Amino acid sequence: MKLKQWIQIFPILSGIMWGSAGIFVRKLSELGLNSVSIVETRIIVAIIIIIAGLLCLDKKLLKIKLKDLWIFICAGIFSMLGLNLCYNFAINELTLSLSAVLLSLAPIFVLILASILFKEKLTLQKTVCAILALIGCILSSGVLEEVGAMKWTTIGIIIGTLGAFFYGTYSIFSKIAMLKGYHSFTVTIYSLMAVGIALLPFTDWLKVWEIIQIDPAPMSGFLLLHSLLTSVLPYICFTVALNYVEAGKVAILASGEPIAAMLFGIFFYQEIPTILSLIGLFTVLLALGLLTIPFTKLKKTLIKQN
Repeated sequence: MKLKQWIQIFPILSGIMWGSAGIFVRKLSELGLNSVSIVETRIIVAIIIIIAGLLCLDKKLLKIKLKDLWIFICAGIFSMLGLNLCYNFAINELTLSLSAVLLSLAPIFVLILASILFKEKLTLQKTVCAILALIGCILSSGVLEEVGAMKWTTIGIIIGTLGAFFYGTYSIFSKIAMLKGYHSFTVTIYSLMAVGIALLPFTDWLKVWEIIQIDPAPMSGFLLLHSLLTSVLPYICFTVALNYVEAGKVAILASGEPIAAMLFGIFFYQEIPTILSLIGLFTVLLALGLLTIPFTKLKKTLIKQN
């Protein structure tokens, strides 16, 4: 299998890891940690891990030009922070399923922005796959089966959709950085640092310390795992993929987050899916599979053979 085809697995893995966020957020919220503090604890740990890794592997990746600083600030504060705060707000205003569905609108924003900024072709294949992925997310979320008891507010839907927009803009800012020659690790670490610095004065550090003191070793490990699975590894996989795959395609491949959340719900909370949910899962997998097939190249090959 060619490198580009292997790389397409990376954004899918990102979606799976992001889908695990609910497990950590639920637990930390139960312990009394607010949204800003939850984001900051995982960001700070992620910064320490990545900087330590880069100092050991390649210090040059920490070098950037001051004139390009705006890219990382935007990718961090505008995209990463915007996504996290909006998503956490939506979770409190809407059902978890509806919040996830709104977040799955991100690929649509990416396709539109990428076509305008990078002149990426908005092909029929991308459009159909984006629509299929969205339909699959809606079916698997359970929204269609919870209409009577669904919790929602107008502001929740607006903020939830805004979160999808912020999610989509991360692909755009990352792509801009890549075009300027920056490595994916450089993009990730400086974006995280922008968020970490911005949230420092708003974090309830006393509460964080109280939570760690409950059971130091397990809770420290829990916070470390939270950071690795929801900040370090998924963003690295996502940004690496942008080096080899179009921004719109990467966003769609990573859109399986609601499906991953459903599977984690089965395993951790015994939330058994319905037939409709399983149909949704199949639909998303179908969309992801179709997106990786080079129909244009196959068509050209067939024409040449004939």
